[in-house]
Amino acid sequence: TGDKMSALKEHIPHQEKAATHLRTMEVTVNQSEILRGKCVRLMMEIDRARRHIQETDKMRLDQRVRDVQFLEKELELTLEETIGETDNLITLKSRVLKALEACSDPMKRVSDVVGLELQREKGVIGGVSSVLKQVVEHITEQIRMNQSARHFLEKDLKEKYEAQRIDSTCIQLNTRSNRNLQHARNTGTILPSLAVTPKLWEEISDMNITKAEQQKTNSLSLRALVESLLGQTASDMRKQIQSTTAAFHQNVQDLKTAKCQMEDHLLKVQTAEVASQQTIRDDLLEAINENKHFLSLAQTRLDLRYQRPSKELCHDPAQIQLIDEVHQLTTHINRLREAVAQSKEKQRSLIRCELQLQESIGMKSTSLYIDEVICAQLREAIIIHNF
Repeated sequence: TGDKMSALKEHIPHQEKAATHLRTMEVTVNQSEILRGKCVRLMMEIDRARRHIQETDKMRLDQRVRDVQFLEKELELTLEETIGETDNLITLKSRVLKALEACSDPMKRVSDVVGLELQREKGVIGGVSSVLKQVVEHITEQIRMNQSARHFLEKDLKEKYEAQRIDSTCIQLNTRSNRNLQHARNTGTILPSLAVTPKLWEEISDMNITKAEQQKTNSLSLRALVESLLGQTASDMRKQIQSTTAAFHQNVQDLKTAKCQMEDHLLKVQTAEVASQQTIRDDLLEAINENKHFLSLAQTRLDLRYQRPSKELCHDPAQIQLIDEVHQLTTHINRLREAVAQSKEKQRSLIRCELQLQESIGMKSTSLYIDEVICAQLREAIIIHNF
């Protein structure tokens, strides 16, 4: 019995200790289970949060890509319009330069009607040339402004393309591709803080688009003005050239008329007047000779009568008639000689007139050749189309 009591006393502490260990083990197991539950819930919560963050990241990146693509389209459209407008200006500038080439100085002449029209033509062409030179300067400056706007658009687009590429790459990234990307780059690099806000980012592109559209508007206005100027200047030049050409034609007709009149006068002088003067002079000389014969006859009669006997030397009517006849015949011969002298002078005048007419006809012929042939050939090339 004593041994049993002793064994019982030893057994009771062992049972208590085992019970304590059991309770401790149960508590530890429970705590472990609780911890495992917490860990599972934590992992699930973190997994949900991670997926939400990744979805949000993808959504934000997708939205960013769409925003970039929207601005890209606006930039591309504005760039295309700017390039097209610049090309139109370059073409217009080429037309203005061709118009300037057409503004050559007209031929110079003396101060007649044609000369006055040529001076007016020169004034019109000079005015047109001055205006076109200013137009070329304005177009050149506008082309420069358009190219500047194009430069900023292309730079902005290039950056947008790069940003879109990077964001698209970010959307496609996963853990495996990220590990490969990390091996390929320096993971120690820390990105600097971004200074451009989304509002400022959008405002920069809007500013580039606004500037380009303003230059396009300026370019359109300039082209409309230049088109109007080209049409008006071409009309002014055509009108003045037509007036000058009409003056040339009228001058040619006047020269031909004057030349024909001079040729008629020359023919009359050569075939009628000079020959008539020669004929009348021959007749005058014949008349002088005839009167000389009658004068000689009268003088002979007087000389014979002076041989009458002294008492017969009577100053009778016959004597008076003979003396009067001698005076009259002498006067007639003198008048005929004066007429011969006048005829000779008139013939010399006619010859001088003939020479002057020949010289004038030669000058008219030269003027006709210049106006009707040389000037006409030179002015055939003057064709003012719409510039």
